[in-house]
Amino acid sequence: MSQATMRDRNERGSAAIEAVVGVPAFVLFVGLIICGGRVATTHESLQSAAADAARSASIARDARTATTDARQAALDSIGNQGLPCHQVEVQVDTADFTKQAGQPGTVTVTVSCRLDLSDLSVPGVPGARLLSATMSSPLDTWRQAASQS
Repeated sequence: MSQATMRDRNERGSAAIEAVVGVPAFVLFVGLIICGGRVATTHESLQSAAADAARSASIARDARTATTDARQAALDSIGNQGLPCHQVEVQVDTADFTKQAGQPGTVTVTVSCRLDLSDLSVPGVPGARLLSATMSSPLDTWRQAASQS
């Protein structure tokens, strides 16, 4: 028997073994890419929601209205973007509303949510991940308190 024939016999079935090893590794790699993409796009969307909320709060006349407007803006933004978020929390820092008109100040909003990743079924990836984003917006320096009649 020639040496070429022996070599061909020894490599018989090697493609199947390569597939058994390679395909699961490829599927895992694709799953991790999808997971990373979901986390990145959701975080970017949360940043947008936090910016919308901060802007809505910054044009309010008082802290109570700012908090209400910020929460509503964040929830609307998350809803419009169709994020797969659960347990959405909106924290609004309105401490600078106590400053006198003419004094610079900011309002800061933090939006957080639990992103559901359980449908990916990738080993080592948790079923959910807590993401948050914080944005600030300057208060109108020349704002006036709501008129009280």
